[in-house]
Amino acid sequence: MKTSFVIRRTILCGLAAAATAGWIGSAAAQNRSFSFAYDQPNTTAYGLAGNIFDAKLKELSGGKLSINQFPGAQLGQEPQMLQKMRAGDIDFVITSTANASTLAPQAGVLSLHFIFRDQNHLMKALADPAISAAFRDMVKESVQGAHVLGLMTMGLRNMYSKKEVHTVADVKGQKVRVQATKTEDTHFPAYGAQTVHMPFGEVYTSLQTGVVNVAENGVNVYETNKHYEVAPVLNMTQHEANNNCIWVSDKAWNSFSAEEKKWVQEAADEVSRREPAMAFKLEADSAAKLQKIGVKVNSNVDKSGFMKAAAPIQDELAKELGPHAVKILGLVRAVK
Repeated sequence: MKTSFVIRRTILCGLAAAATAGWIGSAAAQNRSFSFAYDQPNTTAYGLAGNIFDAKLKELSGGKLSINQFPGAQLGQEPQMLQKMRAGDIDFVITSTANASTLAPQAGVLSLHFIFRDQNHLMKALADPAISAAFRDMVKESVQGAHVLGLMTMGLRNMYSKKEVHTVADVKGQKVRVQATKTEDTHFPAYGAQTVHMPFGEVYTSLQTGVVNVAENGVNVYETNKHYEVAPVLNMTQHEANNNCIWVSDKAWNSFSAEEKKWVQEAADEVSRREPAMAFKLEADSAAKLQKIGVKVNSNVDKSGFMKAAAPIQDELAKELGPHAVKILGLVRAVK
């Protein structure tokens, strides 16, 4: 009898252990984490977007879905990450709309200079469902292996250098590092500047050595990457919106159920709604910090010369980019 009891207990314990292991395995299988990469530090607006996306995704999925953030170009600069994502090696990526145009040329429409009247106009435009839908449709038509979930911003781009820029005449003949896009290569020569292409990671050294005289980006990016050390004058030209998009690989997207796709899309929509205002606060905070440490924040910029040179280029480039770009530009201008 004793032997029989021991056998029964052993069997029961074995069944319980198997059941527990099965339950744990099942729970682990239900909880999935996806790679979410970007090339800026997580203290920038990219990190804000990642945190908003992750929190909303966990909330909607009850913790079943989450992301693992890879900031600071751990998985490559934006052009490289786009290729890795399309190959299915990265699940989610944030890039600038300018770099997105290397895959979907019409994305460059959101990098046109001076198409946003002010910060409020920019925030409203990025949260506008019609603009987001038009941008997604445009990417869907031209890109294989990935698609865009939503839009966000890091604020407005400004030029920085060792010298102050007060008018468009001050950039004439200057070597300016720009993103390698049609929009940048058309706008900056219209100001009389020479464009230079290079990965973002090379900008610091290039400013230091004089390979370029001027670079341009958002205030927080300028601060976080310490570009003020080699270009101590931040000129508030606010010539271009520092817009970005959240991408998902087809490999990851196709792994989601219909319900999970709704959760992922809603998480991206939450970023578009909440992130822009937070990004502008981050920009203002960075400007204040920079002034405290002695950086010259030059707000005395006459934008009229820049705007006069940029105005005819807006429609010209939109038409050249394609019908989606023309539609998106019209939608942006229509936002009140």
